[in-house]
Amino acid sequence: MQIQKPRGTYDLLPGEIELWQAFEKNVRRHFHVAHYTEIRTPIFEHTELFVRGVGETTDIVEKEMYNFVDRGNRSLTLRPEGTAGVVRAYVENKRYGKVDLDKLYYLGPMFRYERPQGGRTRQFYQYGCEVLGSNAPELDAEVVQLSYRILADFGLQHLQVELNSVGCSVCRPLHRDEMLALVLPRQEEFCSDCQRRMEKNPLRMFDCKHENCQRLLTELQVPSIAERLCAECAEHFTTVQEHLTAMSVPYQLNGKLVRGLDYYTRTAWEVTTEGSSTLAGGGRYNGLIKELGGPDIPGIGFAGGMERVIQLAVEQQVYVPVSDSIDVYVAVADASASLPATELVAALRAEGIATERDFNGKSLKSQLKTADRLHAQWVLLLGEQEVAKGVVGMKSLASGEQMDVPADKVVATIINSLKKERASQ
Repeated sequence: MQIQKPRGTYDLLPGEIELWQAFEKNVRRHFHVAHYTEIRTPIFEHTELFVRGVGETTDIVEKEMYNFVDRGNRSLTLRPEGTAGVVRAYVENKRYGKVDLDKLYYLGPMFRYERPQGGRTRQFYQYGCEVLGSNAPELDAEVVQLSYRILADFGLQHLQVELNSVGCSVCRPLHRDEMLALVLPRQEEFCSDCQRRMEKNPLRMFDCKHENCQRLLTELQVPSIAERLCAECAEHFTTVQEHLTAMSVPYQLNGKLVRGLDYYTRTAWEVTTEGSSTLAGGGRYNGLIKELGGPDIPGIGFAGGMERVIQLAVEQQVYVPVSDSIDVYVAVADASASLPATELVAALRAEGIATERDFNGKSLKSQLKTADRLHAQWVLLLGEQEVAKGVVGMKSLASGEQMDVPADKVVATIINSLKKERASQ
């Protein structure tokens, strides 16, 4: 029986991967110009990291994690998100003692066990960042703007930032008490997930996808956390909005936005587009570093799903210039020229010149067709006569111009020719 890929995974093939590479290049460029450096963490961690870091009441921990026990009887988990691992690395490597502000970004695969559907897979790719060491609202605005700009500059249309504040350890408990006083008398009317959330984190009831639960919250006039912010959180949130306006980031307030993770405090946001699910989202997490064994240092970050970005880019027909052409094709006329052709290909590639040759013993005519299909600018012809004379035939596919060049001069001749052609474009 033919072995197939596991459910919820996919292959990225030539013809598709180029769009992904273009977006990854766009992501890296934006992080670079904003002075972020890359971090790479393991794709599996101790299960406890995500239970403590992501939150035991979240859907991720309760329903979606890929857990396994290794040969040492340790419970390990394929990472379902990036923040917890980055913070673990920050604490374990004591980076808080080396830098005042750590601006880190990542790209890579994540894993969640959920029903595969449009834009959702069991292995998926995320890009994101974490900034550790500052509570400044100006930093919140920078990170929000970065999450928006990466998508906008890739050419995606109709983007909007949904913005909220989810308070802090001062105002959250007061809001919790007020919220519970309203919902507990009607507890049995809410879904089973919301009933569990009432015990551990009632704020996450706003994140419930059941229409009945949202209808009940409206009917009971449960206030959003944004309506009950303490003075410091309110001032912080106002400053964030002022700086987003200054950076021309289109945003709208959404008091029901709480995100799906327990560790968020104060600023929370999502980047959405018309008729699409969330493309990126994030928030501030001032207690997470301490929760994972580090000092009481604030942090903020966001993550985006690459599958949804690519899907939307295809739907919106985002144009990404992708070059599949090569600079030089080395055509081998007979077996006696094979070794000199190998040396020539190696010399050209050593100079950064995109070069290909035939490996299947095709006829010279067939090789020229291949060179044309690959959009080669130059064909270098090598056969028994050229090797005997110490020359290489050099042909421009654009103009048809052809000449013999001394073998020891051909690499320099190609370099100069390509420079002239690129300068005239």
